[in-house]
Amino acid sequence: MQRERRPTLLGGGFFKKPPKGARYDVVVVGGGPAGFSAAMYAARFLLKTVVLAEEVGGQLNYTDWVDDYPALGRIKASDLVRRFRSHAEDLFGVEVYERVRVERFERVDDTWFRVTGTRGLDVYAKTIILATGSRRRKLNVPGEREYAGRGVSYCSVCDAPFYKGKDAVAVVGGGDAAFEGAILLSGYVKKVYLIHRRRGFRAKPFFVEVARSKPNIEFVLDSVVKEIRGDGSRVTSVVVVNKVTGEEREIPVNGVFIEIGFEPPKEWYQSLGLETDEAGYIKVDEWMRTNIPGVFAAGDCTSMWRGFRQVVTAAAMGAVAAYSAYNYLTEKGLYAPEASLLSKQAGGGA
Repeated sequence: MQRERRPTLLGGGFFKKPPKGARYDVVVVGGGPAGFSAAMYAARFLLKTVVLAEEVGGQLNYTDWVDDYPALGRIKASDLVRRFRSHAEDLFGVEVYERVRVERFERVDDTWFRVTGTRGLDVYAKTIILATGSRRRKLNVPGEREYAGRGVSYCSVCDAPFYKGKDAVAVVGGGDAAFEGAILLSGYVKKVYLIHRRRGFRAKPFFVEVARSKPNIEFVLDSVVKEIRGDGSRVTSVVVVNKVTGEEREIPVNGVFIEIGFEPPKEWYQSLGLETDEAGYIKVDEWMRTNIPGVFAAGDCTSMWRGFRQVVTAAAMGAVAAYSAYNYLTEKGLYAPEASLLSKQAGGGA
């Protein structure tokens, strides 16, 4: 997984928004693997479903290739996004609207939530599935944005195999993710530079000791990244500055892995009445249920499997969330199958 790019949009939903007052069995908030998997499964249960997304693709927009999604081999991330969307939209009749941000939802009676947001968004939902992902922290240095997906990566576990046989890479960070990434990458590349702004680490001592035992991992401590440089198409080096001595150093590398954590919108979640864990992720049980009846969550926005964020796990959680939404509606006596969806899935058209 490697490259930042915008997926091709399908279905003409780019500038559109749902009609004001539209009513849905399921409103899915988020357009990544978890969101589209949830939408597809919800539609298979004959639930009227809509996807509302600020941008279709989620974390896949920051990658180029995916080779760890079962049965697809090696596929362009943009193609995988297109397939997710097409599967939900074209095969199951899910409505998809992009460039719209959900800001609030509130229960108005025993059946409906009112969902409001940007561009005049104002619809009603019997259930809500939050699949809003998580924002990776960035360095915000020159070259980072320009080379995202072209040597700049935010997931060592995802992208390490693409650097097999390369001369050198840099890993930025001092926590578990950075050390796990450096250890993993040390098996693929000739040299790994672990860059950290302090001498001490937040990582577990075990990971630190394993990394120190690797002869091809070099620690670059008390240092921060000043710039990421490239040749116009790929990363070629990283410039670091020692905070103690002021010394500047340019290190030739084939890639830079930024592993400095995530930034979930904790305050927003809590303003909606959602319970979060200590890091700000939405607490869910094994069926993706939140503390609010009728509201579910899936994918990277949840407290589930925080140490292992993958496309396949996000898609799995989306499917489970949809199943739970279906069960909730059935148990509450609110299940009313969409005849038009049945007709479409039977081959009769929309």
